[in-house]
Amino acid sequence: MSFRLTYATMYNPPEAMHERFEAALARVEAGLGAQHRLFIDGVDRDAPRYALRHSPFDRELRLGEFGLADDNDVQTAMCAAQAAGPAWRAMPVAERARLLHRVGELLEERVYDIAAAMVLEVGKNRMEALGEAQETVDFFHHYADDFESHAGYDHVLPDDPVTGFASHNASVMRPYGVWVVIAPFNFPLALAGGPVAAALVTGNTVVLKGASDTPWAGRLLADCIRDAGLPPGVFNYLSGAGREIGEALAQHPLTAGITFTGSVPVGRHLMRQMAGGAYPRPCIAEMGGKNPCIVTERADLDRAAAGIVRSAYGMGGQKCSALSRLYVHESVADALIGRLHAQATAIRIGDPRRHENWLGPVVNATAYENYQHHADALRDAGANVLCGGARIGLGSGGRTALARGYYVEPMLAEVPLQHPLWQHEMFLPILTVHRYGDRDEAMRLANDSPMGLTAGFYGGTDEVSWFHEHIEAGVTYANRPQGATTGAWPGYQPFGGWKGSGSSGKAIASFHYLAQYLREQSRTVVE
Repeated sequence: MSFRLTYATMYNPPEAMHERFEAALARVEAGLGAQHRLFIDGVDRDAPRYALRHSPFDRELRLGEFGLADDNDVQTAMCAAQAAGPAWRAMPVAERARLLHRVGELLEERVYDIAAAMVLEVGKNRMEALGEAQETVDFFHHYADDFESHAGYDHVLPDDPVTGFASHNASVMRPYGVWVVIAPFNFPLALAGGPVAAALVTGNTVVLKGASDTPWAGRLLADCIRDAGLPPGVFNYLSGAGREIGEALAQHPLTAGITFTGSVPVGRHLMRQMAGGAYPRPCIAEMGGKNPCIVTERADLDRAAAGIVRSAYGMGGQKCSALSRLYVHESVADALIGRLHAQATAIRIGDPRRHENWLGPVVNATAYENYQHHADALRDAGANVLCGGARIGLGSGGRTALARGYYVEPMLAEVPLQHPLWQHEMFLPILTVHRYGDRDEAMRLANDSPMGLTAGFYGGTDEVSWFHEHIEAGVTYANRPQGATTGAWPGYQPFGGWKGSGSSGKAIASFHYLAQYLREQSRTVVE
């Protein structure tokens, strides 16, 4: 590409980008309905069963048949990864990095086709899909460069101060073994590709399980890894239900570590499993967020409105970083709410393949039903619904063009503080609002959550340090129109949560991330 896509730069891309996307979409749609196999021990492998998948924006659009792994496939993949481990970890760092860079190059060559597939599979708009595909490219390059720059994290230490002997010391970092990656539906490429790249470059072998709703993205990643020439068994791809295949992977005796992205209950369950057994094993879990934003009376309201709408409603709020709690000073609340109402009601909802539509569907029938449940619960509790709150897709009697998809309206509501949805991660385009009078009270409310992933702030420049000093979140944004709580990018913003949002306190693509895939060995040799 002659231009770079990031969350900061993709708001006004050149027309050539749209032309390339349209061409890729036509290519991908021409191949719909194909059968997609598993990838184990370097070869495509037939699955015992296949599941037909449809698009969330058109339930009559058949995407293809995707393999469902069973316990035998889990066993074969884990044994292949275990067998491939010694040669892979013995490979020079520069050679592993070269292969990872090659994966990144292939992803970039296919970035439009992969993005088109994600539009069809996930229902995100083309810019979100292209951004995710390019972000995955950057993960592979970033982690390869980062690991090489640290020389594999090996350090020569001072000799022991003893006489008559030469006692040489070193600290070396060694891979754990077979690393399991369990990816979510909302970023099925980036949140698979990122941890896969990290585990591989540090010398671990990998078994990846894609989300049940979005198995295609993981298969496309597997294609790039296969074509990059990684040795058989180093990377393996399975798809299937988390309660079956995910559980079998977590319980497998060869599993040395897990990276999981998903819900708090599942993440905590995996953490308990990995802490048990014969000895504790690492579990890197990113478990969602209930992300707040504070707007003071000194905020630029136009900038705030732009960032709030993008973070609350982008991809239907189906992001762990999505904004869901807004605290606005009472003196500017009416003015800000007016701007938010105008922007939210102007959002074009519809087929995400079309350039003019910004908001596609939610991912499945469960999310669609949950939206109605939450909207009803808010109204029943006396919330002031300022806009949205209706389903406009399947079975809603809504717009004809949307009748075959899981479409819902962006919802904005002033909600009593005692309502339980202030604490519940809805993963939907629902933003709750509260007017505050005292800034410290707004901060207390913002921190009143067991999760602490992202947080936003709009106010005076001399108020930013107060925000950073007191907010309990791993990723913070101040006065950012591109997104109040969303939009981290490899090499620019590390991404990781505090409190219940993360298990390690270390952020994706940070200075500290890769070391989590390694364990330290102290070596002393006496001559």
